[in-house]
Amino acid sequence: MIRLLFLSLFFLVNLYSQEYREIDIAIGNQQKKLSAYYKGNIAFVSVNELAQTFGVNHFYNPSNKKIEMKFNSYILKITAKNPFVVLASRRGNETETYQLPLTTLSLKGEVFIPLHYSSILLEKCFEKRINFSASTGYITKTEKPSVDVPIIKPETKTETPPTPAFPPVDVKITIDEKANGTLITIKPDKKVSKIEHQIRNDTLRILFTNSGLDQNKIQRTSPKGLVQGVDVSTASLGTVLNIALKKDYATYDLINDGGKDILVSIHNKKFERKDSKADAKKDRWIFDVVVIDPGHGGKDYGAIGVGNAIEKDINLAIALKLGELIKENLKDVKVVYTRKDDTFIELYKRGKIANENNGKLFISIHCNSAPKKNSTPNGFEVYLLRPGRTDEAIAIAEFENGVIQLEDNPNRYEKLTDENFILVSMAHSSYMKYSEKFAGLLDNHVRQNLKINSRGVKQAGFYVLVGASMPSVLVEAGFLSNKSDADYLKSTRGQYDIAEAIFNSVKSFKTYYDTVIESD
Repeated sequence: MIRLLFLSLFFLVNLYSQEYREIDIAIGNQQKKLSAYYKGNIAFVSVNELAQTFGVNHFYNPSNKKIEMKFNSYILKITAKNPFVVLASRRGNETETYQLPLTTLSLKGEVFIPLHYSSILLEKCFEKRINFSASTGYITKTEKPSVDVPIIKPETKTETPPTPAFPPVDVKITIDEKANGTLITIKPDKKVSKIEHQIRNDTLRILFTNSGLDQNKIQRTSPKGLVQGVDVSTASLGTVLNIALKKDYATYDLINDGGKDILVSIHNKKFERKDSKADAKKDRWIFDVVVIDPGHGGKDYGAIGVGNAIEKDINLAIALKLGELIKENLKDVKVVYTRKDDTFIELYKRGKIANENNGKLFISIHCNSAPKKNSTPNGFEVYLLRPGRTDEAIAIAEFENGVIQLEDNPNRYEKLTDENFILVSMAHSSYMKYSEKFAGLLDNHVRQNLKINSRGVKQAGFYVLVGASMPSVLVEAGFLSNKSDADYLKSTRGQYDIAEAIFNSVKSFKTYYDTVIESD
């Protein structure tokens, strides 16, 4: 028995040591050691430990798991389990929201950030160069967290190690210029086990893990649109496809849904609506209409949860309370409902209603439900219109989109798949800045003011958001399959609390929106 206990403890200690390692990190001339949690080959570090180690003033709120780092020029706000971070200037009122490729973690009551993917943002805050590597004093070999992270090394001359050989992969690349950006289609001749991607120094780098690309074949790709060049470089983990971008790009999306093809959309920051007269344009963009869309209705019940909680009824109750709050407190804002009673409204008509009323913000209200009677998942989520990147997001979108089978002509949606959907999301790129801003505000209000748990800002391909040509979000107010969530969502108090959190977000967003439009 004692031997078994000893072996169990030995196993746990070794398991822990495989996850938590010590790394060297240098910021400017200061070089320190930090403990890092490794998820795969990605290092996550505690924001609190980072701030303490390098003498940064910081504040942590354990109730909403949010931490602020106060630098000379900026305040960096980071929330656990949320890929969106906020950078606020200390010399003005400007704020920027950044989306990390990986969500932050909550470990041991602290917030952890992916160090590699946060390095550019941290360099901007520290106003110093950042380098880091795994500590050889703690583990047996040095490991790179990702493809092109600068590694701290002693200044000794060593021979360049031979380039590792990887199984060859032939890829066909096509570049198509669109009205509001550039679409890149990458077709490997075989499925690639794993890819990683990031933009750095105006170059989109796509790492093909354990795969070799042919430089000569890549060079045949002609630049077009926002792409000014394509080449290949090698790395310790595989081969990197480097796509050099012109200065006009704003953001990008990459979709690799498990198949071979990879779709990349590069959004043009110059794409915007144009009117012949500046004054008419500004008047058109005044924040004066909010469109509230209670999901489901009529013959479409939505999710049926614990205690016979019916989604369509809860969605409508929250929507009507939200509308009343806006009418009472924002007199210059008109409220438009896609439905005000138990009526079935087809998905495409909801966006049509929003557009015909010149909406400035579209909020679709829903409730979630876990499959197979799983009562564990709980919490509030905010979704943006982008193709889903997780199985959970894809499953939720498929459920919400499933309502089209109740419509008279479900075939009208058949083209909203694969490449066509990424083109639709590109069309929304001009609104994405505002959608992300509202989503971040709403997530913060939920974390600070509601009893229900927040699961953060996510993305998925909801058809209901496709038709609305304006900043748009879809809200999953909670899980009806969870008894605690269901009881809260069925109650008048819970419905009002959620409506109030959304209203406060609308109010904050209107202030931000009006300031941006006026400055333009």
